[in-house]
Amino acid sequence: MEPVASQPRLALDGDPTAAQDSSMAVPLIPDSSEPLAEANGLDGSPGELIEPGRSLVLADIRAPALGAGEKLMRLAYKIGIPGPAIVAPFRKAARPRLLATVESPLPGDRVAGVALRAGHFLVYGVKAPVAQIDLTPAARLTPPFEHVIHGFGWLRDLSASAPREQCAPTAEKLIAAWLDANPRPGKGTAWSVGNGGHRLLNWLVHAPLILSGPDKILRGRILHAMSDTARWLDRAVLRAEDRLTETAGWCAIIAAGLLLPDGKPRRLYGEAGLIKALGELVGDDGGVLSRSPLAQMEAIGLLVDLAACYRATRRDPPEAVDAMLHLLVPPLLTLTHGDGSLGNWQGAGAVSAEAIAGLVEASGVRARPLRDARQWGYQRVTAGKAVLQMDAAPPPLARHARSGCASTLAFELSDRGQRIIVNCGGAGFAGGQVPVRIESGLRATAAHSTLVLDDVNSTAVLINGKIGSGVSEVELDRRVIQDEKGGTATRLEASHDGYTQRYGLIHRRILMLRDDGSELRGEDLLLPNGRKGKRGKVPFAIRFHVGPGVELGLSDNGKGAGLALPDGSYWQFVAGAGALEEGELAIEESLWVDGGGRPQAVQQLVLQGMVSRGGGNFSWLLKRMG
Repeated sequence: MEPVASQPRLALDGDPTAAQDSSMAVPLIPDSSEPLAEANGLDGSPGELIEPGRSLVLADIRAPALGAGEKLMRLAYKIGIPGPAIVAPFRKAARPRLLATVESPLPGDRVAGVALRAGHFLVYGVKAPVAQIDLTPAARLTPPFEHVIHGFGWLRDLSASAPREQCAPTAEKLIAAWLDANPRPGKGTAWSVGNGGHRLLNWLVHAPLILSGPDKILRGRILHAMSDTARWLDRAVLRAEDRLTETAGWCAIIAAGLLLPDGKPRRLYGEAGLIKALGELVGDDGGVLSRSPLAQMEAIGLLVDLAACYRATRRDPPEAVDAMLHLLVPPLLTLTHGDGSLGNWQGAGAVSAEAIAGLVEASGVRARPLRDARQWGYQRVTAGKAVLQMDAAPPPLARHARSGCASTLAFELSDRGQRIIVNCGGAGFAGGQVPVRIESGLRATAAHSTLVLDDVNSTAVLINGKIGSGVSEVELDRRVIQDEKGGTATRLEASHDGYTQRYGLIHRRILMLRDDGSELRGEDLLLPNGRKGKRGKVPFAIRFHVGPGVELGLSDNGKGAGLALPDGSYWQFVAGAGALEEGELAIEESLWVDGGGRPQAVQQLVLQGMVSRGGGNFSWLLKRMG
């Protein structure tokens, strides 16, 4: 086994020697299969050192070019001069109205819409009667309910459930109740920048649902609320909780500038702010710096709705918006399995293939998954009908994390759409069917298919989705090799330093997937780090959470296990002799969270025991038997 190289090839912003291929999308070729990874480092060239928070400048994402007059207009609006005073200083301000009707291509959840018409909010599988929901800003709701109710995401679901004339009464009743509880901008969760941005954007995109009724007084209240919220966002957007919520605020500001009267100065102001926020939200390969697939989906959805607002006013979206969509979609596809559904990474559940396909179709981007998203931190290997995903980067920095997980060097494996090895996932759904009390557990290293020392997280898991100290850098080498049978295999080798400070050990993991997808070989090594070797032993556990419906059974000799998949196929797990000298193989209970936020009982294989602080290595094999 060749050691992972320790020389970094990534460089800080602005270093021209660090330029990498940042192609935004690979055109689809009909009837062609996804190729294996290209050989990387076969000549002994150094691998890459991936450090947290290191992202290159997105040189191609720029604000639209402006003339001198438009620059002056934007500056005047930025310093607080009202839009009507800039556009038409000697004319009476126009009354609030909408200038166009938006048609968003984003699909809604019909089931949630039907439940809403029946009098219930349906959020991640939890029903809550509308009449019992406290809509005031000070109300204590779980984060998923806060986002859906105060962000008005339910408007999209409602519009998907029935024709407009059947949905409008429900929408008008709900928005009237919300306006009664929130008569003016204030404080609390209802007036976070994220919820305020989503709310205004949803009001503008789904305006026909809330403005087509016969009640002129309500219609006037809604239009004035749109104007008030837009003015509030103008002042509050730079105080956003994170870059994604700031992006939501800027998108809403631009949409208001497009769709409300005298909005050109606001639009120009918003476009400049949005481009800056996107540059700080997204890495060079298109992955959001929170490393969250849910955040990636949210960013795509925001830009799709914004582009629809431009088209509604017969304008082309800025080139930067289209370029960013082409940059965001391929990394999301990196984390899809063979059936098109999402892997369980950084708080996400297994979002359905239909939801992913609907989002990608709405974006208008046709692209292949990235196989080697080094900056986003995920590796993807496709071999035959098997898909391997690996987390090969440090967790996100605390300022970017939303549901940050200590998942470094964890992997997922599927074959023919059947999930074999998974992570628990679902921390981002906590507050629905996933209890809030187990959120931290779902973010822990033990909730992922990787090695754990002394039941301690490789990176500290803090409250509110944040991440503490632990893994600071990951070394990675990817290459295609010849196997002993004359075929080829993709080899991933990565190591992290998360256990160095406490235990003086480096965790290195090697995964080799054969090109026909029938065999995954793995080796987990613990290597001493430092001049002085440490005495004694430390508990270890290598966890393999298995997918839903997979039945486990230990072999008679206790050296392996059988995995019976729901589709009738059969896989075998075998632990190497060295691994069994240090520990034993056992089956334990686990859980897995699907794309609807529903936790399901599953099992896990656990190879556990004691290992010397001088190091150790544990090999294992997963092989398809039929």
